[in-house]
Amino acid sequence: MSHKRTPRRKAAMAVGGAAALGAAAFLLPHANASQDAGDGGRAPGADGTARTLRATDAPDLDARLRRLLGDTFAGSYYDSGRQQLVVNVVGGDDNVIVQAKKAGAVVRRVANSAAELRAATRTLKAEAAIPGTSWAVDPRTDKILVTADSTVTGAQWDRLRSAVRGLGPGMATLKKSAGTFKTFASGGDAIFSRVQGGSVRCSLGFNVTAADGSPAFLTAGHCGVAAEKWSDTETGEPTATVDRATFPGEGDFSLVKYDDPGTRAPSEVDTGDGRTVPISRAAEATVGQAVFRMGSTTGLHDGRVTGLDATVNFQSETDPGGVDTVTGLIQTDVCAEPGDSGGPLFTQDGGALGLTSGGSGDCTGGGETFFQPVTTALRATGATLGGGAGGASGGTDDQAGAGDESGAGAGSGAGAGSGSGDEAGSGAGGDPVEEGGDSSAPSDASRSGAADDGSSALTGTR
Repeated sequence: MSHKRTPRRKAAMAVGGAAALGAAAFLLPHANASQDAGDGGRAPGADGTARTLRATDAPDLDARLRRLLGDTFAGSYYDSGRQQLVVNVVGGDDNVIVQAKKAGAVVRRVANSAAELRAATRTLKAEAAIPGTSWAVDPRTDKILVTADSTVTGAQWDRLRSAVRGLGPGMATLKKSAGTFKTFASGGDAIFSRVQGGSVRCSLGFNVTAADGSPAFLTAGHCGVAAEKWSDTETGEPTATVDRATFPGEGDFSLVKYDDPGTRAPSEVDTGDGRTVPISRAAEATVGQAVFRMGSTTGLHDGRVTGLDATVNFQSETDPGGVDTVTGLIQTDVCAEPGDSGGPLFTQDGGALGLTSGGSGDCTGGGETFFQPVTTALRATGATLGGGAGGASGGTDDQAGAGDESGAGAGSGAGAGSGSGDEAGSGAGGDPVEEGGDSSAPSDASRSGAADDGSSALTGTR
């Protein structure tokens, strides 16, 4: 762990942990070139030519299009290969669509409206809230992507498949995951808590300043529910106390305050190779966006956002027959393992996106991982990013209480979630059930933290 020390003050716990990352490297010249590419891209013109832009700029255009298109807006996603925002529409006045094109988006008509997909997710919640399942709307396919882990078999699998088919053709795709959906709250070496019968280990997400001005950090809610006192060493005395924890329900986040009010809490992610990424703002995720995750067990890994406002049904830790349902999450194809819980999801240029919640698989075979949106946690707790001298203090576009979208948190798996592209997609039809395999839409560009959104200064390992 890296620490910032000042006389007579306790050091803050490092952001995200400090596992060794042999494959991580900073390629700053290449990163700068990729970031500049979006700024120098083609601006929208009177002929409706789509604008090229970075993924970090996509949420702003998405927010404008939501207001412009109204009920005809059916989600959006970032095409990293072309560096363009694709917006889906259902019906609508041709003049409004022309305006959307002039705003700089690629506009395409789709079959399923946002309202229809939201209704479908409510049906899934009522009929298929089975431990080991998840669902999120994929705007690239205009369908709900329903995933079942390896524990969903027999009668439960039949029930889930029946519920998906009952939604009608062209509404959902069902796939199997080889792993098991679980929260990642054991193993790791970032933050520790002693509990009866053993210890809990998680990863620190982002340092923040609490609403009362005290230094604090965000981590996973299931970590905060599991233990109240936390330390930066496995055998050390507690240095931080949980102030608020949400899990399960509408999110998975904790606000943990440092016990020493003089703690210096740098606003950065320690990537584990002796370098850090300064965190300057909270940002909304965009489907298709390249992202990085840091965890104290597995280190730095990269991937893409595959869905927003996802619902995950974890097997309950306290009730063998129960389910812990969490809503409003970011779905990704980034890997994670036990001990990574709470760790940061971020962009290379300093955007804080999420906190590691849980998922399936591992960093050998891959899998899905879900993240709590940081913007939701900030709004709920009243905290702001950064803290102490040298921290990134307030004043960003997505700090607590800010932002254009209102649904960054709660939800049943679709609808007006945070960022762009969480409502609908490309109107594909056909059999809704695919028993195995990945049903995602065509992949775009490279999958290794490429230069599509300014993230190529880091090279993660998948």
